[in-house]
This record gives sequence, C-alpha cells and structure tokens, in this order.
Amino acid sequence: MNDAPTAPDPTTRKVKLRFKTIFISDVHLGMPDSKAAQASHFLRNSLCEKLVLNGDIIDAWHLRRLGGWNRSHTSFIRTVLRKMEKEDTRIIYLRGNHDDVLDRFIPIEFENFLITDEHVHRTSRGDYLVVHGDGFDAVTTNHAWLARLGGLGYNALLRINRIYNAWRVWRGKPPFSFSAWVKQKVKSAVGAAGKYEEQLQNLARQRHCAGIICGHIHKADDKIIGETHYLNSGDWVESMTAIVEHLDGRFEIIGYQEFCRLTRRVPKIRADEIADPPGRVEIPV
Repeated sequence: MNDAPTAPDPTTRKVKLRFKTIFISDVHLGMPDSKAAQASHFLRNSLCEKLVLNGDIIDAWHLRRLGGWNRSHTSFIRTVLRKMEKEDTRIIYLRGNHDDVLDRFIPIEFENFLITDEHVHRTSRGDYLVVHGDGFDAVTTNHAWLARLGGLGYNALLRINRIYNAWRVWRGKPPFSFSAWVKQKVKSAVGAAGKYEEQLQNLARQRHCAGIICGHIHKADDKIIGETHYLNSGDWVESMTAIVEHLDGRFEIIGYQEFCRLTRRVPKIRADEIADPPGRVEIPV
C-alpha cells in the first residue's frame, strides 16, 4: 500500500492571470449598483505592469446628491493602491464626466500614480489614444445637459431594476437588465452609440493613432472602424468587463464570469458589501 501523499491536481489549482496592461472604466463607486466587490476581486487576482482606470471610477454626481459609499468601495481603492505599492504597477487614472471634480487638479503625478484626462498607450502596432469618451456628449446628444439628464434617468432605471430583480430572485428567476434592454430597443440610443464611435475614430485619426480605447457608454466592444481599432471597456455596474493587453500584445475584452472560470477563484463577497440581495450576486460554478 502506497501511503505517499497525493500530488495536488493542477487542473484545480487557483491561479492569478498575468497581463501587460489592464483597462477598466465606469466602476461608479458611490452608486448602490456598483459592482465594486467584483472589480476588486478581478484586480486582486490579476498581475499587470500598468493599470488604466479610464474614467467614472468614482461617481461624484451620485455622492453629491445621495451618498452611498460602502465598505466594498473603500476596498476597491485599497486594492488599486496595493497594486501600486506591492506589485509596482503603474496606475493611470483618467477623469470621466462623473468624476469631473478632478479637473481642478489634473494633470498631477506622485510616485507611480498619474491623474490626467487622456493617455497615449504605446504598442508595437502603433499608439492607442486612451480617453474616457464623454467629450463627445454634446455631439451625440446635441446638448451637453441632456447627457447629465440621461445619467439621472439611468440611475432611476437601475433603482427600479433592483426592486424588480429582487422579486425575480424570490421567484427563482435569473436577473434581468432593463437598461441593456432599452439600449437594444431604442433606435436613438443605437444611433447615438454609432455617432460616438465615429467621433472617437476621427479623434484617433487626427492624433495619428492606430486605435482608441474608451469607456463611458457602458458597452464593451472590440472592432475595426475604418482603419482604426476601436475598444470600449464596458462597465462595472452591469456588464462587469475590462480590456486586457496580453504579454504578446493582443487586446481582449474579458468578462468577470469568464475571469473567475480561468482563475478558478470563487469570490468571497459579504452581504454588507453589496446593495442587492445575496441572490443577485453571480457566483461562478
């Protein structure tokens, strides 16, 4: 009889994923719908040389009106700072429209942390311009104040969605996203997204960049528009997606559920870290 200990099965070993660069946007810390706990879990189990926080990381608009900061939002900030201090990750924070309070300070840099309004990311295929993307709101909505009004409507829709999804979970049904449904059904929203992408493509071409990386509209995408590589990192309110640059230079949109499957790490999220009932949290199996 062989009493030697059994070697651990490598197929079940938990791993951290290593990337060259991570681009994440629209975490909206301060909003009850922010998936800050999941975003922290994603960053804690990733290694990267550079982390780009591409706008609307903190939702100052919501905080000014209603507040809503909780433990998971503080944990996200600590996770970012820990990556800078312990892993020597360079942090680039680009201001968005919801954290536009940063306008009075930028550009500012200390240690390995830069706060600015745009960034040029160098690659072997050419430069990529990184911007949040809110600069074209006046073009896509005709009036800038409509963009702010649209943000208020989006927040109201999310609040209704929380109540509706609590009922669906109680009935044993999967969550449903009203805002995603509205974006797909409303033709004007689709048209605005098309204008947005076209304007960003033009901006990249004017700056002689091979591609552009943005956020803002909460719609993850990776496509070629004309001769420009267009990338959108999505959000951490609903879709929970990020853009990663692999060590070989490839860009990829990665979703949170897929990330958990690849790392074989199930998030440990406490009930007090989320605003929704525990049944709303998607835990991979």
